[in-house]
Amino acid sequence: MRYRLSFILSILILILFQGNLLGQKQKPKNESWYDDKLLHFGFSLGFNAMDFDITPSEEYYKVDSLYPEVARLNPGINIQIVTDLRPANHLDIRFLPGVSFGQRNIRYYKNQVLYNVQQRLESSFLEFPLLLKYKGNRLNNVRPYVVAGLNYRYDLAAKKEIIPADRPVYIRIKRPDLYYEMGAGLDFYLTYFKLSVELKMSNGLRNVIVNDVPAGFEEYRHAIEKMKSQIWVLSFHFE
Repeated sequence: MRYRLSFILSILILILFQGNLLGQKQKPKNESWYDDKLLHFGFSLGFNAMDFDITPSEEYYKVDSLYPEVARLNPGINIQIVTDLRPANHLDIRFLPGVSFGQRNIRYYKNQVLYNVQQRLESSFLEFPLLLKYKGNRLNNVRPYVVAGLNYRYDLAAKKEIIPADRPVYIRIKRPDLYYEMGAGLDFYLTYFKLSVELKMSNGLRNVIVNDVPAGFEEYRHAIEKMKSQIWVLSFHFE
């Protein structure tokens, strides 16, 4: 977790000071009437990588030597509507309701050897992020910014009760969760619209693992003390 925070903070610093790196030579600026309005709209397409911050149960590991981890990161997609309110020249309030789809795979080690058990957890989120966007000075047709805020997500695919014969459900996750988000990006002022490229980190605040233990698979639930959601999102905003 610590190295991920350091990584994104480094990105923020580089983007905020990119004006000095690019130099001061002026070029013709594209008009930005859409950016100067009090309220404007757009849409967003993006890609995500969903992860879990898993805290293994140390007490259970000593007894059964069962250790959980996320197997790999899988790409997912995000689709959102952009509503942008500009109360000040360098500050926007943004509401981006939408949907996102992705999955996470949890595998287990038994006595430090990979166990032949894997749980695929698919997610279909309804999400309602409310973010503050602080914009730097515009250099020609590029403007850096940082964003931060909260995102309420509701997972329509979580907490499945049915256990398919071909894919047992070892653990389940809760539907609602609240995330804090932070990120950075660049606004590119094109002739007829603005394109923003944004990288954002989203961390869940809730322990999302369901306490109810599926019958016959108790050991897999007991091996996890708590599990929090983490999502990385690369977005392309069209405004």
